[in-house]
Amino acid sequence: MISKAPTKIPRNAFYAQSGGVTAVINASAVGVIKAVAHYKNHINKLYAGKNGILGALNEELIDISKEAPGDLATLIHTPGGAFGSCRYKLTSLEHNQREYQRLIDIFAAHNIGYFFYNGGGDSQDTTHKLSVISAKMGYPLTCIGIPKTVDNDLPFTDNCPGFGSVAKYIAISMQEASLDIASMASSSTKVFILEVMGRHAGWIAAAAGLASRKKSVTPHIILFPERAFEAEKFLAKVAQCVTDDGFCTIAVSEGVRDSAGHFLAESGLKDAFGHAQLGGVASVLAREIKTALGYKVHYAISDYLQRSARHIASQVDVDQAYALGYAAVEMAVNGENAVMPIIVRNPGKTYDWHIDRIDLAKVANQEKKLPEHFIDKEGYGITNACRAYLLPLIQGEAYPPYQNGLPMYGSLKKTLVKKKLPAFEG
Repeated sequence: MISKAPTKIPRNAFYAQSGGVTAVINASAVGVIKAVAHYKNHINKLYAGKNGILGALNEELIDISKEAPGDLATLIHTPGGAFGSCRYKLTSLEHNQREYQRLIDIFAAHNIGYFFYNGGGDSQDTTHKLSVISAKMGYPLTCIGIPKTVDNDLPFTDNCPGFGSVAKYIAISMQEASLDIASMASSSTKVFILEVMGRHAGWIAAAAGLASRKKSVTPHIILFPERAFEAEKFLAKVAQCVTDDGFCTIAVSEGVRDSAGHFLAESGLKDAFGHAQLGGVASVLAREIKTALGYKVHYAISDYLQRSARHIASQVDVDQAYALGYAAVEMAVNGENAVMPIIVRNPGKTYDWHIDRIDLAKVANQEKKLPEHFIDKEGYGITNACRAYLLPLIQGEAYPPYQNGLPMYGSLKKTLVKKKLPAFEG
């Protein structure tokens, strides 16, 4: 039986970070914190989940009011998830409601009436499920999703917070690595491969194409998940690039598949959401090139470096992440529920944007792939339309403060609220 939350004072809010973190997810957290402070007549206290939704299940609620204002201010330029994140999939509503009952019990015990979940497609599914079950259980809970994913694969929003900074990092890394290999190719390495994230969508791989300049085409080859890998065609292209330019640079998405639909690099392991664990496609390609063509090959896996590179973040990305966090709170106090704020690109030659919203039921568990017209006819590069879409997202340098040559990133005390319920046995 659910106990009714007291109504004499404004109800509290719960915020949590979910999934793979980004260079700017904490900027969204700052947006939430600032908005809650502004709407103090509507929201009493803000709690953050320690390690995402697990913080609610385990009743590990971080009391934001216990943090020093100066420490909270550093979050705007600090990468990673300040409150801890997780990959945890709630059970099906139809088969097991124990987890949902637990969440509602925790929220009732702590007078929580607002739920803000900062994450990607799976996280938006969690937020949507919670909005449905709370309504069925008769518990008043406003659920708002806050978009976040470096993969840029959430539908409806023009782009996702986290992607712009990853795109900037990858484009710069490819540009710099290409200059390096070009200077050594006559007597040493002739092929360089940069492996980037992207399970089903090639947005990050496409961003490597921004490294190309008028007098320099780099990377020579981009391998997208949206295109089936053809070994013979690929090797011929590598050989032609080395013949023409003396070297070949390649950007490859971790999710590239063969014509049968199998990932070129799959460990056989699954994450909490049932997704295949990927990584290592660059080494697979390097072996093929070495075996077939005899070239010396170097490769790099950008992995967590690409999503944690706050030192070279895009100012546009930071601004949008903050604005979406703030807007989520505004939507909640204005009576909206089961929605996610989104970025809408305004028409016109000058880049501009505004915030709208979309129903969570429409966005949950959906993926937005790279459009066909963003990939060139050969299938190994980006089009001018893709470049026009990407370039505004990497604009502006949002450098963190430095001390002794290193960024001054922040940290929190993460003081937990006293528990009121027995431990959860999932």
